[in-house]
Amino acid sequence: MKILLIGKTSQLGVDILRNNSLHDIYAPPQNAFDICSRDAVNDKIGDYQPDVVINTANYQDVLNCEADPLTAFALNCVAVRDLAIACSTVGAHFVTISTDYVFDGEKKAPYREDDKPMPLQMYGISRLAGEFAALAAASESTIIIRSCGLYGLSEARTRVENFVDKRIHDAETQTTLEMGSDQVVSPTYTHDLSRAILQLIEHPERMPGIYHLVNEGKCSWYEFTRAIYEILGKTVTVRPVDRSGKSGEIKRPLYSALANTKARALGIMLPNWRDGLERYLQEKGASANAE
Repeated sequence: MKILLIGKTSQLGVDILRNNSLHDIYAPPQNAFDICSRDAVNDKIGDYQPDVVINTANYQDVLNCEADPLTAFALNCVAVRDLAIACSTVGAHFVTISTDYVFDGEKKAPYREDDKPMPLQMYGISRLAGEFAALAAASESTIIIRSCGLYGLSEARTRVENFVDKRIHDAETQTTLEMGSDQVVSPTYTHDLSRAILQLIEHPERMPGIYHLVNEGKCSWYEFTRAIYEILGKTVTVRPVDRSGKSGEIKRPLYSALANTKARALGIMLPNWRDGLERYLQEKGASANAE
């Protein structure tokens, strides 16, 4: 297949490139493809004529989405719609990544693909709007993949950014750390997610629609942080804090673990979250030693 990958420098984008062995992937740099320009979207997809477009780009700063909803909607909704339409025009399948933040967390059990979304903040609203817009524009060719708590090796090579790397950085300067115990999530290693996405687009029985792809199981950020230090052998005391899902005035879902039901029916499953974390930390250590 010919694949057009948007967001090649994202953690997920780098792992898609790293794990691909079958397909011809064209991944233009961000400055060469403005997905907020409808003309650029139409031209790029029209020129390349891909079989599949995978979009990993999004505006994910939750606080900034609240302060700047126009930018959030431009990237998370309008651009997603335009990509879906352009894909439909050339007969390509469109795969775009969404988020657990489309849910309010009141279910207190892992969310299935057919559960009713109810976002709590502008970030989740803009991502859900992108889902609706893409499916409304091209329901026959659009696949929405919701995931949760992404972390990957690629970003760790350049700067401290993802949750795991921040906690490793904290351990260098702190012996005691407070971490939220209120939010329950499904932390997901982008290496595992990228492989599952490639499996899904290659599967002969896949259908358009919404899929949940996360590392199996669930934990709080407090439990996840403790696991990081246990695996690394770090002597950091982690204290649980209940913030009621708030960062300042911004509400976050208290329970946003996702259940992979549709892809599982196709035989596509990701490993348990702890297994993914152990492999990430092992590979990160090996990469650091190589450097």
